[in-house]
Amino acid sequence: MMDKKERIVHAAIEVFQEKGIEKTKIADIVKLAGIAQGTYYLYFPSKLSVMPAIAEVMVEKLIARVHHEVNSEAIFVDRLKQLVDSIFLYTSEYREVLALVYAGLASSEHIRQWETVYQPFYEWISHFLQTAKEEGVVRSNLNIESTAKILIGLVESAAEQIYLYDHTDEDKAKQQKEEVLTFLKCGLGYQPSAN
Repeated sequence: MMDKKERIVHAAIEVFQEKGIEKTKIADIVKLAGIAQGTYYLYFPSKLSVMPAIAEVMVEKLIARVHHEVNSEAIFVDRLKQLVDSIFLYTSEYREVLALVYAGLASSEHIRQWETVYQPFYEWISHFLQTAKEEGVVRSNLNIESTAKILIGLVESAAEQIYLYDHTDEDKAKQQKEEVLTFLKCGLGYQPSAN
């Protein structure tokens, strides 16, 4: 069973999706969550202050998806493809919520919390890249921390171009994924003979 804060966050996602950020009232969120309005304010001082908590839920979903989709026993290039595929699939599946979170964070002071929210995913990608570096399949001078953030930014941005802005067909998505993979392999200095 969800605790009150989780109920608020999940209710906020649902109400924001249904009514939009501007038209949503805290009363709508608490009604769906089944809690008193005062309880909302114990956790969040304003309507938009729930956005970082929503972003955390979404990052947790992304990490879970990546964990499920990326086979740690596969060769690096296959793991990289699985990573890109999982981020594209996640973005397609949650496009409405992601657009909502971006709009909600961008329209508030909470945008500064984005890096903190993403830290667990940065760490996962850093480990992913460190493993590849130790296997000798990427450049030996790869800066793991910077590259992890660049990789996430690139793949998410490419997926968002397809699913958040264009709403195009799967052929376009497939082409976009192939370009991202080619770009990543070049940028990472992928060396297939080492695999």
